[in-house]
Amino acid sequence: MNELRYIVDEKGEKKEVVIPVEEYEELLEDLHDLAIVAERKGEPAVPLEEIIEKLKRNGILQCST
Repeated sequence: MNELRYIVDEKGEKKEVVIPVEEYEELLEDLHDLAIVAERKGEPAVPLEEIIEKLKRNGILQCST
């Protein structure tokens, strides 16, 4: 993370932070990912082998032997 810049009030207390847009967008993406994880918290786990087979059936994953 780059050096942060702060906006302070007349007392010198930090009130806001200025970050580059790229870092802001990365933070938004991370928050979105965490929200998805939280939504799916109660879902049952799916075995990796089952996911691989589904991806192969849908043509998304090709077996390289």
